[in-house]
Amino acid sequence: MSEPDVFIMAEQAFTKMVDQIRADQWDLLLPSSAASQPGTTLRQQIQHHAYDDSWVPDTLSGKTIAEVGDTYAGDLLGTDPKASWHTITERTQAAVRAFHDLDRIVHLSYGDFPARDYLKHISGFRGLQAWDLARFIGADDRLPDDLVQGLWDELAPEAEMWRQWGVFGARVDVPDDAPLQDRLLGLTGRKP
Repeated sequence: MSEPDVFIMAEQAFTKMVDQIRADQWDLLLPSSAASQPGTTLRQQIQHHAYDDSWVPDTLSGKTIAEVGDTYAGDLLGTDPKASWHTITERTQAAVRAFHDLDRIVHLSYGDFPARDYLKHISGFRGLQAWDLARFIGADDRLPDDLVQGLWDELAPEAEMWRQWGVFGARVDVPDDAPLQDRLLGLTGRKP
């Protein structure tokens, strides 16, 4: 499975969860984690993902942070956060579908990487956040099997590096014969 395929599946899984956020949940405070700061509301977290997604087409095109500047500063969700999210993710997914030079060097806030690594970084974040979001809003937290396999294939070889970077918490022990989603969650410091 290619990095763009996993990215698209992660975006779609996350979007499915965004679509299930109730009006009374947007201002709820998230628990502190590696993915959210203390005092972060659900809306602020989705805003963060919208900001992250907005950069994808520019980043894949080779633009630097300085070239993009503050283009995406401010509230990207507006008065209809779900519709705004859909507009952003559809643009982002279209850019990823049209992108084919996975060895192209792209410029990130934490260094220059091949585009394939960039897509893996954001796919892992978005896919795992889909699960986190589902748990938080009380939705079904089962991720699509293909997405789980794709994330496992991408993240398992690099999990310890991500843990050293502070992206993943301590590994949670899960039986070797547990479903792959449970093993993925444990690998990334989440309790299934």
